[in-house]
Amino acid sequence: MVETRVLANKEKINSETAWEMLKSASLIRTGKGKKQQKWNPASDDKADILKDVIGPSGNLRAPTWKIGNEFVVGFNPELYAEVFA
Repeated sequence: MVETRVLANKEKINSETAWEMLKSASLIRTGKGKKQQKWNPASDDKADILKDVIGPSGNLRAPTWKIGNEFVVGFNPELYAEVFA
């Protein structure tokens, strides 16, 4: 069940706001093309995480899902199969 839906073309989330959302997550999974990455914001470098989750427009990449205390950012078919199966 989706509790909150934000349209990325209507509400922009810059890197500062994105980090406020992501910094307390237990895990951040990203997908970009055929690449996947897992990040732990408690131990991984903030700049590296932001480089992966912020798109060329300077905003949080879409789609972004918050599932429990984890985030899934971007799209990768294998990642989606793993997370949403």
